[in-house]
Amino acid sequence: MNSTQSAVERNINSKFYLLSSTIVAALGGLLFGFDTAVISGTTNQLQHVFSLNEFWLGFTVAIALIGTIVGSISSGKPGEKYGRRNVMIVLALLFAISALGSGLTHNWYLFLIYRFIGGLGVGGASVISPMYIAEIAPARLRGRLVAVQQFNIVLGILVAFFSNYFISKLIADSLAWRWMFAVETVPAVLFMILLFFIPESPRWLIKYGRMDEARDILYKTGEQEVDRQVDEIIESLETPQKQQEEKFFSSKYKVPIITAMAIAIFNQLTGINAILYYAPRIFQMTGLSMDASLLQTIAVGITNMIFTVIAMTIIDRIGRKKLLLIGSVGMFITLGLVAQSFYFQNFDGYSVMLYLIGFIAFFAVSQGAVIWVYISEIFPNMVRSEGQSLGTFTHWVMNAVVAWSFPVMASSLGGGNSFMFFSLMMVLQFFFVFKFVPETKGKSLEQIQKDLNIQ
Repeated sequence: MNSTQSAVERNINSKFYLLSSTIVAALGGLLFGFDTAVISGTTNQLQHVFSLNEFWLGFTVAIALIGTIVGSISSGKPGEKYGRRNVMIVLALLFAISALGSGLTHNWYLFLIYRFIGGLGVGGASVISPMYIAEIAPARLRGRLVAVQQFNIVLGILVAFFSNYFISKLIADSLAWRWMFAVETVPAVLFMILLFFIPESPRWLIKYGRMDEARDILYKTGEQEVDRQVDEIIESLETPQKQQEEKFFSSKYKVPIITAMAIAIFNQLTGINAILYYAPRIFQMTGLSMDASLLQTIAVGITNMIFTVIAMTIIDRIGRKKLLLIGSVGMFITLGLVAQSFYFQNFDGYSVMLYLIGFIAFFAVSQGAVIWVYISEIFPNMVRSEGQSLGTFTHWVMNAVVAWSFPVMASSLGGGNSFMFFSLMMVLQFFFVFKFVPETKGKSLEQIQKDLNIQ
């Protein structure tokens, strides 16, 4: 009886320990989502205050994304050297600096610098947070726990949309955009404080010879066979000297490199961030007022969150590959419907909003949930930092390209051609996933490495 009670207590304690550590790390995702979406409610004022044309407005939106490119490609090595948790603490500080600076500055060049700093935080968080969660999570729970990162991203997006709407109603336009940026300081400081109360990644600890600490954390996070798991991690790290000296960009890592980069590219070719960054402007293109556009943007954010939750409950049962295939078909259809609305100027009622909500639902349950899980688990332990950085770097490069080019693209090609382009990209995604993407559900990180013949 006592042993049964002890097992039950350990199960409850390990779930709490694992979930609380995951939620804190995933706050980086919440700041990621808030920081990237908050600008959608400020573009009209930014264009007016800083006298920007369409090109420079696109650049002003994209400067944070340029920061994410730098942050994503440069955060892997510090995360490997100093630990995942310590790097997240620095990232939280960057978020706070960016939020305050963007809200207070009156100089466009300084505004760009502060948004770039925020981009560094977003890029770093998109690498380190999911990698940390993947490394503390047991294989049976890894998909849904890493998907907590995506949930927090979409929650951050939704909070930004709500925040923008209420600030626009309470504060004069000339100051509202400043408050929209500045409120992010609060969650950034909270994130930084809470990080001091979570453990370091056990796989990072083992890599640096801190075995007792790693065993303790694996036990506390609910690992059933701690010693066996430690042995597997050590085996995956102990490669011959020749392999240690082997370049990351080699045929040995061809499959994870190609698939991770392709999924990251297709993630942005859905048009998701063109919609999130410019949602009010898109709805205004259909003839809606700014106030109604902000409200419809909230509907988009709520849909994103609901279907992300659904994805979290099914990703470890249905699998990554099937969700990507289902999402490809759904996004092809819904984006095509948005395109035809622009072609035929069919803006009666709420048709475009309904089509975009359908698109968001299919995106959230497929690409939105899968990308961070897949990139965090497809690379072997020895090169996970480099692989996570590469996949995230690719994602943010494409994000910046889409965000910068969309205002010009929509203005010159029209809404119909713009959305039809995104729709056709989903056809390519479907065939790529069907033929080349391996399934990873239910496997330990070390087993995935063996299945890909990376020894």
